[in-house]
Amino acid sequence: MPEKLKFYNTLSRKKEVFKPINEKKINMFVCGPTVYDYIHLGNAKTYIQFDFIARYLRSIGYKVFYLQNITDIDDRIINRAKEDNLDWKKVKDEYERFFLGDMKSLNVTSVDKYARATDYIPEIISQVKRLIKKGYAYKISDGWYFDLSKDRDYGKLAKRTELELEDAVSRIDENKEKRNKGDFCLWKFSKPEEPIWKSDIGNGRPGWHIEDTAITEKEFGSQYDIHGGGIDLIFPHHEAEIAQMESLSGKIPLVRYWLHTGFLEINSEKMGKSKKNFYTIRDVIERGYNPTYLRYFFLSAHYRKPLNFTFENLDAAKNAYEKLKNILSEFKKSREKKNKKNIDATYRQFLEIVNDDLNMPKALSYLWDILREDRLNDAEKYELALKFDEVFGLNLGKEEKVEVPAEVKKLVDERERLRKGKDFKTADKIREKINKLGFVVEDKERGFIIKKK
Repeated sequence: MPEKLKFYNTLSRKKEVFKPINEKKINMFVCGPTVYDYIHLGNAKTYIQFDFIARYLRSIGYKVFYLQNITDIDDRIINRAKEDNLDWKKVKDEYERFFLGDMKSLNVTSVDKYARATDYIPEIISQVKRLIKKGYAYKISDGWYFDLSKDRDYGKLAKRTELELEDAVSRIDENKEKRNKGDFCLWKFSKPEEPIWKSDIGNGRPGWHIEDTAITEKEFGSQYDIHGGGIDLIFPHHEAEIAQMESLSGKIPLVRYWLHTGFLEINSEKMGKSKKNFYTIRDVIERGYNPTYLRYFFLSAHYRKPLNFTFENLDAAKNAYEKLKNILSEFKKSREKKNKKNIDATYRQFLEIVNDDLNMPKALSYLWDILREDRLNDAEKYELALKFDEVFGLNLGKEEKVEVPAEVKKLVDERERLRKGKDFKTADKIREKINKLGFVVEDKERGFIIKKK
């Protein structure tokens, strides 16, 4: 198992050698979606990039328990239900199903458990009660709040204690009765016609931040290895998680390594519905793009770095991916003898690249370098590509089954007959007809292949 794996830890603002709490087992938690709408490309960037990370950790021998929450009770879910005149449960169940379908289409397969907030209500109430007992919580007219004046370390992750423009805020905890401006709600008393859970601390529903600590305490205990999410969640969300759990347990740190993904911009601007540059996964798929092109696109930037999405950039990722698949489909035919030493030495270089703060784009670039070089034969290159793809998740070894209609087959046969007769001009006209039917014929050294356009 590599000893030099390094993560950039948001808490320390530096790269650190990874040392899990247990030698071979890793507990990893990543903030999941609030299920009131389809997930957008910014969500996809985070979930795909953490999928790469989990895959890599497993590929080098760690046993990873990857946990992700689903926020299925929230102001936005309640508001969406009112707008659509639906029961809130129907809204959250429907969008959870859409979310899981999107994850499947993107080949995000590494999550071991999706934990719904509403399945952890007893644990949430328990945490609130314990915070009350320890003197960290107080009650006002609309719920129980965390008293930030009792936590001297608050702000240590974000290096600040005030909200900024880029911060994600799920619920606005505004109440003039609050002791401190930044105090956040732990347990919100339900209003008429809102979801409600009965409790001796008052009938209500969870605050946003406490669902995550209740889930992770139940599944991992009071401390664990890795917590991930988008950079916009650092403050106040992740800061609040630290405040809650470290105040409860007295154990520091709650999380050893905090990993955060950079922003996704759309056409060099912050994504937003008002700017008409807001795209969901489904928007992209409906435009005819294979979801795997998005995986390839998100490999092109380091997880911590911002990334600019344009459809031109996605087309470039699509073309590169298709070229890669075509090269490997040729290498797959090789019957050359493989040299294990060559393969092992090259794979060690791949490990060295990724061990430096999970540098996936450099690893992808290294794969292209290998394919262009002469020091390995085609069979060795193909085996290495598949080993790398255990992490990339691009299905590089998967043959796409194309159902070719009888009309297209007939035209392809006619084109081949014309080509053999040297009538290339007419053969090209047949190719145009095939293209109009949504298929492409690619001529190879030995024959041809038919692909969907």
